[in-house]
Amino acid sequence: MTHHPDEPADSPGDGGLVRVRLSVAYDGGGFSGWAAQPGRRTVQGELEEGLARVLRVPVTLTVAGRTDAGVHASGQVAHADLAAGAWEALGSRRGRAGSEPGPDLVRRLAGVLPADVRVRAVRPAPAGFDARFSAVWRRYAYRVVDDPAAADPLRRHDTLTWPRRLDPDALAAASAGLLGERDFAAFCKRRDGATTIRALQRLDWARDAAGVLTATVRADAFCHSMVRSLVGALLAVGEGRRPPEWPASLLAGAARSGAVTVAPAHGLTLVEVGYPPDAELAARAETTRRRRELPQPSNDSSAPTG
Repeated sequence: MTHHPDEPADSPGDGGLVRVRLSVAYDGGGFSGWAAQPGRRTVQGELEEGLARVLRVPVTLTVAGRTDAGVHASGQVAHADLAAGAWEALGSRRGRAGSEPGPDLVRRLAGVLPADVRVRAVRPAPAGFDARFSAVWRRYAYRVVDDPAAADPLRRHDTLTWPRRLDPDALAAASAGLLGERDFAAFCKRRDGATTIRALQRLDWARDAAGVLTATVRADAFCHSMVRSLVGALLAVGEGRRPPEWPASLLAGAARSGAVTVAPAHGLTLVEVGYPPDAELAARAETTRRRRELPQPSNDSSAPTG
């Protein structure tokens, strides 16, 4: 049978396909990003290879947000359409008849995947679910320690060490000026056919007891390198090299600003992807697809992020 990857899969009992939702975490330091690339180690490549080993059939994943090289994830979401027979057979292998397929697949994947990527949960997706098109927002965290002597060696792979002190009040003032639906071309690496208009819903900073500053960034979607470009601009404000109104002033530009430095990838983690109630999943996916098909550049919610 022919099945388009963006169409809902059949129910498990009809002998066709079942769409499953996967919750994924990974340390991005050893990967050339999410998306499969010939000759490069990627998160998608490792996961699809692991799934194929366990299920003994090829598997293609669709992801909520294609993270860049070096970017981590604790709450990535993907979906796959599996043969219903292969899915139902999972729980009955090795004397586990009647057990749930999802936890069985998670256990089996833990035995074949490398240590820097894990599937935390697998379950049948609700009707109309699409990991990419149904998403309504993505939330990232960027960790910075601005006292090199206080940097935790055990967190060096997910926390940027900044050599100068940062002013939280200046960071907050500059961040507030960037909120809302705007054209973020100044902070994006342009991709053909993709708009740079995004709705930035949250951008704030908090310092924890260990002195680590964490930026929480949430938007309906992110264009290529947008989060790290925003953070790079804000760090310039936080250390006093730029005034708080400077990042927002760049939004008037129609192209990427050469004055913006992209913050290093390793400080960034995709924390969570938000979806509407189950009854609204299909409508949300259809709305997102329709935007992408407009003659003008459209909202590319699966563009590389960070």
